[in-house]
Amino acid sequence: MVVDHIGIVVRSLEQGIQQWEELFGYTRNSDIVTNTRQKVRVAFLAKKDSVTVKLLESSDPSSPVSVFARKGGGLHHICFRCENLQVEIPLLKAKGARLLVPPQPGEAFRNNDIAFFFADNNLNFELIDTTEKEGWRGTV
Repeated sequence: MVVDHIGIVVRSLEQGIQQWEELFGYTRNSDIVTNTRQKVRVAFLAKKDSVTVKLLESSDPSSPVSVFARKGGGLHHICFRCENLQVEIPLLKAKGARLLVPPQPGEAFRNNDIAFFFADNNLNFELIDTTEKEGWRGTV
């Protein structure tokens, strides 16, 4: 597995994008996508020779990130990309990771399946097996 991106919860997607562009030199590198299952709006940001960042904004009060966003947001998850989600899930569970969200289509990933886990040390992580991102504008 390799790190695909880090997920950061923000109160406002537009303000978050502006902050990451001005403060860290990142560029929005995808469309803004609404994930109807997780009830968030997301955008990917990229910077040459750096990790991709996914900003998440709650789009509904019942979103899993809504309370976190109201408290100011911040680092939400690390996303790992693997070869095969269906093979990796039981291996991670056998190693003690708890499956929070079973595989489901992720709109930000062109409806390829995503899954979320929780592990020791309060590690919330996402698992994907695709490089596709909705509206991705290519390399930086």
